[in-house]
Amino acid sequence: MAPTALVVGVTGIGGQNCANALLDKGFDVVGLSRSVREPVPGVDHVTADVLDVDSIERAVAGRQISHLVFTTWQRQATEAENCRVNGAMLRNTLEVLGRTTTLEHAVLVTGLKHYLGPFEAYAKAPAETPFRESQPRLPFENFYYVQEDVLFDEADRQGFTWSVHRPHTMIGYALGNAMNMGVTLAVYGTICRDTGEPFVFPGSPQQWAGVTDITDARLLGRHVAWSATDPAGRNQAFNTVNGEVFRWRQMWGRVAEGLGVEAADYPGEPQPLEGRMSHAGAVWSDIVAKHDLAPHSVDELASWWHTDADLGRTVETFADMGKSRRLGFLDYQDTAGSFLSLFDTLRERRIIPPL
Repeated sequence: MAPTALVVGVTGIGGQNCANALLDKGFDVVGLSRSVREPVPGVDHVTADVLDVDSIERAVAGRQISHLVFTTWQRQATEAENCRVNGAMLRNTLEVLGRTTTLEHAVLVTGLKHYLGPFEAYAKAPAETPFRESQPRLPFENFYYVQEDVLFDEADRQGFTWSVHRPHTMIGYALGNAMNMGVTLAVYGTICRDTGEPFVFPGSPQQWAGVTDITDARLLGRHVAWSATDPAGRNQAFNTVNGEVFRWRQMWGRVAEGLGVEAADYPGEPQPLEGRMSHAGAVWSDIVAKHDLAPHSVDELASWWHTDADLGRTVETFADMGKSRRLGFLDYQDTAGSFLSLFDTLRERRIIPPL
């Protein structure tokens, strides 16, 4: 009998790719989300609000869940509220599974804010690069830390093993996801191509010139599937990045070429998208009509604020994958290929126009 994984947040960029990787590993996958925008083929979709214990119980009733992959979060106004709400979401899910099934392994997906700090203390006292899993926690409230502690406590109480994954900015196909820089840049480049506006890097000089990395969501899925099935991945925290570093001043032209737009010269200071794209809604509606694209609003596709946060950092940000390599996960993803593959998928699905 195949093991069954419950993927919470299955419609998000991380959840979709974790579900696909687990399916490839022979798992049955139950995908939980508050709604189902685009069903993931092969996934048994259920709907629930993980802040509502009763709705989780209804969603998993009668199912023998052996593995949990928790990929969702909700942004709140303060980090204290982030800690309360996001901690409760994971705790509710684990407590329900503890009453209704025998869990073997739980995976928690967080991110590099583990090393950078929460939004309200972002990069005020970041860890030393390259980020390593052995580095101590920062002296700030952080809902990632709260979720880890919930995971560790429930693992001790219920007797399951665990793994934590800390991806950087994720690049991959997902719509309506706040943390999807790749789709946001695709929309930005398409608008610039249509209007003639300059496709200028919107971030800080430090990000333009400094060393960084990203996470292909497909690689995250494969890393999660590995840690969920290989004994070497048990009871470990892992950075999850592509396995190479780059500078945006090198990559921006590749991104522009993949979108059919000319890369503008960098002006030497941030050009945030959130202010510059205030007209994007009307422009995007015209582009959709002109090219007979899928009828998504710009707000469903682009997350200007989150991409500004990623590209506007004033500190160097990249993570070490040595621990994973030592334990046997040797996968790698070409970073330019992450962007270009995503843009091809967006064209195939009529999200952005053909070149």
